[in-house]
Amino acid sequence: MGKIFIADDERNIRDLLGKFLEDAGHEVRLFENGDSLLTELDNSVPDIVVLDVMMPGIDGFTACGRIRKAYPDITILLLTARDTDADFMTGFMAGCDDYLTKPFSPLKLTLKVNAILSKLGKNEKNTDEMAFGDLSVDVSSFSCRVLDSELKLTKTEFQVLSLLLSTPEKAVSRDKLLSDIWGYSEVETRVTDDTMKRLRKKLKDAGSRVHIETIWGFGFKLTLSEAV
Repeated sequence: MGKIFIADDERNIRDLLGKFLEDAGHEVRLFENGDSLLTELDNSVPDIVVLDVMMPGIDGFTACGRIRKAYPDITILLLTARDTDADFMTGFMAGCDDYLTKPFSPLKLTLKVNAILSKLGKNEKNTDEMAFGDLSVDVSSFSCRVLDSELKLTKTEFQVLSLLLSTPEKAVSRDKLLSDIWGYSEVETRVTDDTMKRLRKKLKDAGSRVHIETIWGFGFKLTLSEAV
């Protein structure tokens, strides 16, 4: 797995990304600003740096340029609420490898990190492809299949199913679903329940043995029914 440095002055975003990437098996270091991250580079060099653009002190664009000049092999991802063409151009001219606009899905960022590390030979397993029972998902091609038939899903449905499929038969909390998929910080039941209802119907209509079980008071998990 890889070593990831994250600099963001918003603690909730910083901690959320750190937890999600650590759950994926990566070594993560968190920094409140670009200055502290640049200082730590003298002691340890990561595989990937995630930089917020708007930070006190050295901003993300400036930090990106300095990192690219001194450490050309580090992959740099920029995070920002600014999505103008000028901002994108500034980021890529500074040397970033990719650019994500807020709000964004921590799941999407983690999958992107996994894909980068796979190309670098840092991942021990291919996290783009997951399977459970008769259900399989290929994240790289955004495809889902039940046996030999394609299961058509919306983007949100695909992200939810992929998250559940990453830990089959282990419960995923509502809070994690809300934060990783929708970016919510407060508990909201309707958005998850509606998505689960649609997913359950699609799995049932496709004849899948995979079911989404509700763990009351906590969340959801994937289970298998007995073969007929």
